[in-house]
Amino acid sequence: MSGALAYSLPALHAGPLDAGPGPLAGFTIGVTADQRRAELAALLERRGARVIQAPALRIVPLPDDRELLAATRRCLATPPDFVIATTGVGFRGWLEAVEGWGLREALVDRLAAATLVARGRKTCGAVRAAGLVETWAPPAESLAEILAYLLAEGVAGKRVAVQLQGEPQPGFAATLREAGAEVVEIPVYRWQPPADTAPLRRLIEQIVTGQVDALTFTSAPAASGLLRTAREDGLEEALLAALRSQVLAFCVGPIAASPLTARGVPTRQPGRRRLGSLVHELVTRLPAERGRVFRAAGHVLEIRGHAVLVDGELRVLPPAPMAVLRALARRPGRVLSRAELLRALPRGEDEHAVEMAVARLRHALGRARCVQTVVKRGYRLAVDPEACR
Repeated sequence: MSGALAYSLPALHAGPLDAGPGPLAGFTIGVTADQRRAELAALLERRGARVIQAPALRIVPLPDDRELLAATRRCLATPPDFVIATTGVGFRGWLEAVEGWGLREALVDRLAAATLVARGRKTCGAVRAAGLVETWAPPAESLAEILAYLLAEGVAGKRVAVQLQGEPQPGFAATLREAGAEVVEIPVYRWQPPADTAPLRRLIEQIVTGQVDALTFTSAPAASGLLRTAREDGLEEALLAALRSQVLAFCVGPIAASPLTARGVPTRQPGRRRLGSLVHELVTRLPAERGRVFRAAGHVLEIRGHAVLVDGELRVLPPAPMAVLRALARRPGRVLSRAELLRALPRGEDEHAVEMAVARLRHALGRARCVQTVVKRGYRLAVDPEACR
């Protein structure tokens, strides 16, 4: 596969790892975030996961601050009645910019006098760090809730300042203007594709070829960026098919999940919109939904993404033996012919490839009796079907 240098799988081996396996050992997880991606990756790796870091976006300040300065001066000249802070990083960036212009104190005074709406926990934190207190925050942290709140409060003849969250919000602003409001948009930063899209494109290839078990999303633009890049490469439908079936999407909240939800992709979300909670959700649900446990020939096998736990010892398998094990596990106890197993192999021209893969699987497991040969018929996993879950 192209681009295998930076994100290729590490050297595979059949023996157990030196350290005890973590709850995510054997799984490959893609991290699409830009901000705090190293922190998230470290949390996942600490729990045993193999992590692919491939930012789907980057946050860049406006190259020309004149637009931000002009919007700020409009707020100072005619104080807004409502101020909508949509992101913590954007709100902090706005105050940092005006401090450089010597206008922070004046702007904070204007904001303190307004009805200040903060979208989300992080945004509330940024507001309070500035010495301000939000008037209201939407429970689900959505712009739709904010819009409903403003319309219920009444915005006719009012001025509403909206700190943009990386891109214009034409529908949001248009609805307010139709209701009679004067809208001042505050552009603090923009979302852009990553400077180097190669890691993201490699991640997409790995997703559609079955090498990734789960993806994490901490923002809606990251999910949109992943879909957009896949579309540019002609892989959007293949990506969506993988996300709807074999790859689990974990999102920090409903906003981050919204681009995926709109395309029919099921998502998993923690109860609290925090990185730690997101990691906990992965630890709880990924093994439960993607792991399979069997008792075979007196041993406990737990099949995971690219590995298998044998009596609690993690054994990383090469692709062909892993494909054979998965095929046998899908029909536990049933005999599969060499022809059937050949179709399951990622590569293989004849049934000799099956025999080699089975031999490597037995060696990797270290428990030869777990995979039985049925003369003239094929192979089976020596498992009691009633012991499977």
